[in-house]
Amino acid sequence: MKTHTIHRPQWISAPLEKVFSFFCEARNLDRITPPELRFKLLGQSHLELRAGTLIDYELAWHGLPMRWRSRIEEWRPPTLFIDVQLKGPYRFWRHTHSFEARDGGTLMRDTVEFAVPFGALGDLYVGWLARRDVDRIFDYRAQQISLLFPAERVA
Repeated sequence: MKTHTIHRPQWISAPLEKVFSFFCEARNLDRITPPELRFKLLGQSHLELRAGTLIDYELAWHGLPMRWRSRIEEWRPPTLFIDVQLKGPYRFWRHTHSFEARDGGTLMRDTVEFAVPFGALGDLYVGWLARRDVDRIFDYRAQQISLLFPAERVA
């Protein structure tokens, strides 16, 4: 199984606690997900995120509707949480969200490790497409985060 890894650091002009709090709300995923994915939060097993919380979503991948279930694997507020896909389009998906107070704001790092189904053949035929899609999703996400947390202007 070939695992792809994407690293996305982003500095956010907001305090650590505010940024972490935003990303702890699964309903905020809709605000930072490309509209063509038709993201919809279906529910979560606990009102507040914690280790073991299950989150169910529905989305469209290239127009095909599918369900996705994630579990919070690790929970260390306000600096880190990790979610893993239990059900969805990938053979393996692990998303590490880390947060660090820095330069009057927050340095957020997304690290996504994923593998496509069907082994080497799957990677040959759809691995490049999955990589492109994940890059595009995180490009959009970075743009939306910049709009939601605009840098303060110095007069």
